[in-house]
Amino acid sequence: MSTTQQGTHSLAFRVMRLCKPSFHVEPPFRLDPADLFVGEDIFDDPLAAANLPPLLSSQLTKSMDSSDLTYGNRFLLHHPSDAMGFSGLLLLPQSFGYISINNNSNFEVRDIIIKAEIQTERQRILLLDTSKSPVESVRAGGRYDFIVEHDVKELGAHTLVCTALYNDNDGERKYLPQFFKFVVANPLSVRTKVRTVKETTYLEACIENHTKSNLYMDQVEFEPAPHWSATVLKADELHPADNSSTGGREIFKPPILIRSGGGIHNYLYQLKLASPDSAQMKVEGTNILGKLQITWRTNLGEPGRLQTQQILGTPISRKEIELQILEIPSLINLDKSFLVHLNLTNHTDRELGPFEVRLSQNSAHEEKKVMINGLQTMVLPQVEAFGSTDFHLSLIATKLGVQRITGITVSDTTEKKTYDPLPDVEIFVESD
Repeated sequence: MSTTQQGTHSLAFRVMRLCKPSFHVEPPFRLDPADLFVGEDIFDDPLAAANLPPLLSSQLTKSMDSSDLTYGNRFLLHHPSDAMGFSGLLLLPQSFGYISINNNSNFEVRDIIIKAEIQTERQRILLLDTSKSPVESVRAGGRYDFIVEHDVKELGAHTLVCTALYNDNDGERKYLPQFFKFVVANPLSVRTKVRTVKETTYLEACIENHTKSNLYMDQVEFEPAPHWSATVLKADELHPADNSSTGGREIFKPPILIRSGGGIHNYLYQLKLASPDSAQMKVEGTNILGKLQITWRTNLGEPGRLQTQQILGTPISRKEIELQILEIPSLINLDKSFLVHLNLTNHTDRELGPFEVRLSQNSAHEEKKVMINGLQTMVLPQVEAFGSTDFHLSLIATKLGVQRITGITVSDTTEKKTYDPLPDVEIFVESD
């Protein structure tokens, strides 16, 4: 849609198409009945090549009875060109080709300064400015054509703003603004889900086709953010294919078809920190996982490309101190002490400690089934930056069956800080 400010002007802008119309492809594709019954090499036999086509042709003619209201022949080839799905119609190209400024008056206009801009909801981009080299003149009834290019990266309303500053026949300097409004819609929608299981993050991407044409996905690759590695998971493969390095990619991958009018395809990626110990400090607090790069082609090979925005996951928070259980005895007897092997790791760049390890009491009336055997507080020495220390904690179980070790807590005696308790661990207590 074009709009101009009121007033009489000798010039007028026109947005023209540069490409030729394309063929309109109308699915579903049709087929030859011979393809269903015989192989492609059947006609290598001279006898079959001479007798089979007339036989199939006679049967096909019977099936194409116009009185058949079941439309059972709607998928059959009536003409060899039907195999390509051409409907006989042409489609005008949706993209702009070039801009033409026309002189509709009976006299020449001179010293024309032309500007072209794209205006979106977020920004205004200059495409053309002839201020330094104005167009010398446009004769009566003539025109001046120019091409502008813009890589569309935003959805929604767009406005192509074309302006001309020129000298009219009487020498008056006139200003012509003209606006061409259009809406950019996404041919694809990408919905993502992020799930984190322990130290592994899973990203599911669902791609939906909103166009009236089948789309063939040439490339759907996830570009992970720094310190992340990505692996695509496929149901038909025993081992996932690494997507983080180009060396492991296939030379040729058949495109994936996403059908027109709402067809979908799902992709699943496994994300891991490339080096959890060294990268944890660098990615602290960030929740950027990466972005998807998608390229496709239509039925007639017309290319398309889409890059998503950064996909966000759960923010990574740094643990200053991490306490974990390394080993628990396989046999634990009632009222007999047993040793639990633990590790305390310092993830900071400074020395921390000394520490105290104890069992916290969740409730004053709650009876502990597993308690510390001996002194209720164990003192640990300082732990150097990015260092760790192993120790053993003596416990005793006071009840048979499945019990929980709960509330193992570490405190920094220097900073007067208590860290999150160790997650509960189940054990089985037997009698002697």
